[in-house]
Amino acid sequence: MQSSIQADKLVLEVLVATSDEHAGWVYLVGAGPGDPDLLTIKAQRLLGRADVVLHDSLIDPRTLALCKPGAKLVDVGKRSGKRSTKQTEINAILCAEARTGQKIIRLKGGDPMIFGRAAEEIEALAAIGITAQIVPGITTATAVAAALGTSLTKRGVARAVHFLTGHGADGGLPPQDWVALVRAGGTIAIYMGSQSLPGLATHLIEAGMDPTTPAIAMESATWAEQRTIRATIGTLPRLAAPFRSAGPCLFLIGEALRTTQAHTTISQADQGTLSPETPARA
Repeated sequence: MQSSIQADKLVLEVLVATSDEHAGWVYLVGAGPGDPDLLTIKAQRLLGRADVVLHDSLIDPRTLALCKPGAKLVDVGKRSGKRSTKQTEINAILCAEARTGQKIIRLKGGDPMIFGRAAEEIEALAAIGITAQIVPGITTATAVAAALGTSLTKRGVARAVHFLTGHGADGGLPPQDWVALVRAGGTIAIYMGSQSLPGLATHLIEAGMDPTTPAIAMESATWAEQRTIRATIGTLPRLAAPFRSAGPCLFLIGEALRTTQAHTTISQADQGTLSPETPARA
């Protein structure tokens, strides 16, 4: 009896696998912060099977090399100050490809569900009767923490982590309850804040944050070009100015950062590390 059940189970698994191999699907996949070694196993497996990959502009070429031969690769990235694909266009392209019944991946940097506008793409697909499946990725804030060798939380110092976007829908600084944010304490991670950093720092200090609060900027986290600035919220806008027109940058602010190590723990090493006393590179 047991042998019969096992045989039936094996047949069912083969039928499901065979059916899935020929069926279309749509996945929103997190590519992580950059280094292909930080992809999930599931993300890598799906990339090797997808017929079409709609990817952000900042995906590492080594990650795209994991796609199966002959896969259609479409750059639908959005870059501040550069030629970008509007979100409505991305939604339309994604839906058009999904209707073909092929295997589709929407490949997003970091994690799709954190400032990746995934909800809009999920809703667009749902409107045409297609359910998107999600594969999470390592978000940049945790990758930066790993590279610094520090925790974003620390007992008695930082009991919360706040993820903020520094880029509003209109290109300006998004509204926040700055006083409540400062009062809450913890570590603040700011995505897409290169252009708005001076305003962000001003709001935080005016809301009561000590200007000497530790602050760190990391450009191109986990890439070979990775660079780090260790400063304070009062000095970071001036020191981080060279990063504003370079690679993607994430900012961390909070008391938990006082004990950061002076070297990275991820395989990619910083090409340059600046401190408040070190002149910023041109």
